[in-house]
This record gives sequence, structure tokens and C-alpha cells, in this order.
Amino acid sequence: MTVVPPNLLGAPALVECHDVARTFGSGARAVVAVHAATCRMEPRQTVALVGPSGSGKSTLLNLLAGLDEPSKGSVTWPAIGDRASLRPGPVGVVFQTPSLLPPLNVVENVALPLLLAGNSRAHATGLAQRSLDQLGLGWLADKLPEELSGGQAQRVAVARVLAGTPQLILADEPTGQLDHVTAAEVLDALLTVSELIGAGLLVSTHDEQIAARLDSRWQMTDGGLRTESGAPCLG
Repeated sequence: MTVVPPNLLGAPALVECHDVARTFGSGARAVVAVHAATCRMEPRQTVALVGPSGSGKSTLLNLLAGLDEPSKGSVTWPAIGDRASLRPGPVGVVFQTPSLLPPLNVVENVALPLLLAGNSRAHATGLAQRSLDQLGLGWLADKLPEELSGGQAQRVAVARVLAGTPQLILADEPTGQLDHVTAAEVLDALLTVSELIGAGLLVSTHDEQIAARLDSRWQMTDGGLRTESGAPCLG
């Protein structure tokens, strides 16, 4: 069953999907990546989105993030605003690869989205350094991405999300290329961030150890979204 924090029942949802479908291509070549998906994420809720490769997890996550639009149905963000309000700030996304820019050092990479949002360099750098410190990564501030391990780089990507203080964090297989110990450290960072700023957290994962640490489990199979009990995630 989907776990909803009891003190937040009745609060506006962070994101809602109603009968959402996403089809790529047309005619005989059309591929239905997601179909009839209905779900709701509450403030502070943590969700594991599980399913085999090709089941539609990344497509659903992109729809929840507003990075893509559904072919059918609706995605709304009641507690945040319309799609144009999602970035920078309210919705943070962590991808499978850290996507750090090689010429920039760690603190510059973390500060970059804040600079693009119009913050002064001093303010953006200060927020970036604080987020690194909060995750125990302050000592990496001057290092270049090529000097980081895979786990360090992914935690820096988490710090970059923290610096923007989002209401909703969506992580697409953030531990997929890491060993179990390092994967646990990355999830620790994500959970720490969600608690620090009171954000909802959804993690797409193949790792049962990762999924078991989150409040709720959503299952994707052949583009369909279900809870383990077989009921739609909303309703």
C-alpha cells in the first residue's frame, strides 16, 4: 500500500497523474511506453519506482518532472504550480549519471543551476558550499569531476539538487552504476536531503535493498503502473 504521512493527509499533492499515457512514434512503429498511469505523491513521501528495464520507469519519471508531456491524460503539480513553475527550484532531478561539467570544479557545478536562475555568484557559491557541507562533501569543493569516484560524483549531483531546495526530488536509477555500499551512501544522501528540506522523494531503482528503505513501492510492468497489491496508485 502507498504510505502517506498522517500529518499531511489532505495537503495538496506534489504531483498527480490521471490516466496518463506516453506514446513514441506513430502507426505500426508506435511504442506505448506508459499507459493508463494514475498516481499521486504527497509532501515528504518517499517512493520506490521498481520494474524491469524497458518497463517505462524513466518515461514516467520524465512526465512527473515535467521534462516530457503525456500523449493522453494529465500531469499536474497542485502544491507547486503549473509546468513553467517547476524549474529552477521546486522539482529537482537526479539522473543515472551525475552530468557534471568537466571544466568546472565541484562547487561551481553545484552552483551552476543557481547562477542560471539569476542568483549572484557569491550567493550561488555560498548555497552550493553549504549543501556540500551538509552532505559531508565540503572537502571536494575544489576538485574537478575527473578526480571524483562514481559515488562521490553522484553525491555531488544530489548536493546540486539540495542547493535548489526543491519540494519534489525525482531520481532516475541514481545507483544503477554503483556497487551496493556506494549505492547505499547515495541513497543516504537523498534521504538526508529530503528530510532536511521536507521534500518528497521518488527513486527509480532495480535494487531491492534501495527500494526497501523507502515508504512506498510503485511497480511498472510493460508501461502499466501498479502498487504491489495490484491497485492503481491513486484511488
